[in-house]
Formats: sequence, structure tokens, C-alpha cells
Amino acid sequence: MDIEIVKPKLRDAQGIKKLLDYYSKKQIVLPKSIVDIYEKIRTFWIACDGEKIVGCVALQFFWGDIAEVRSLALNKDYQGHGIGKLLVAKAIEDARFFEVKKVFALTYIPEFFKKLGFISIDKEQLPQKIWTECINCQHFPNCDEDAVELILLDNGKAKEE
Repeated sequence: MDIEIVKPKLRDAQGIKKLLDYYSKKQIVLPKSIVDIYEKIRTFWIACDGEKIVGCVALQFFWGDIAEVRSLALNKDYQGHGIGKLLVAKAIEDARFFEVKKVFALTYIPEFFKKLGFISIDKEQLPQKIWTECINCQHFPNCDEDAVELILLDNGKAKEE
């Protein structure tokens, strides 16, 4: 297995959609239309095994200081090999480049994120997310995902890992 984490090309949108569709049918990630994926393709990173797309993640900016790690999906045959960790690390690298103060995720697997340094928070601490996107979700207001966050900048200085 020779995994590479890269920015997707437009031709990769269908592969991203296939991964996300698998998990959206299980209600683990929100469904995304192919149009939405094309529009936001620059927010994604993909994991490739040769030509095969085996994972994806996106980093969505909300305000000047906050971003969300979202749309994390991994082909079930590739789980348990650290690929999800590599994908999230790329999203965090992007967040650091753009000087985002903190990243958050809404997840059913908070333990995964906690191993990467995230801490649990109350969803009430994310009002921008609630009122811009969550309000349109099929699970609103009864969302059972956990919120986690990682502080990247503290008073304008990079936080030590």
C-alpha cells in the first residue's frame, strides 16, 4: 500500500462522492451533491492508492478564526492504517497556513479526534455552525454528533503540539 495525500482534480469529484455516499447512507456523514463537491473541491484532500481514491477530508472556513474538519471518509478496506490521521493532519496543515485559530469537527467518533489532540466541547460553542448549516440538516435540532476542537493559535501565536 503506497498512499499519497494530494489535492483533488475535478475528475476526482465522482470518487469523492462515492466515498461520501457510502457513509451518508449509513447516516455517518451528511449527503453531498456532485455539484456541491465540484463547488468545494478546493477544500478537499484525498488519499490515493495509485489511481484509486481511498479517502477524503475537507476543511471549511467559517469566520476569520475558525474552520471545520468535515467530510472525513475512508474506504473500509483501508481503515486502521493511519490514513484518516494523515488526512486530518493535511487539513490541520491547511488551517495553520491560513492562520486559523481553531478547528472543530462534529463527529460520531470523538475518540479518533481526541487521539489527534482535539478536546470535547459543547455544540453551543459553535453558533456560527448551528445557524449557517446545521439548521438545514435532517437531524436538526436532535443532532447526536459530538463536537471536538483543536486550538491552533493562542493569542496570535502557534500553539505547541
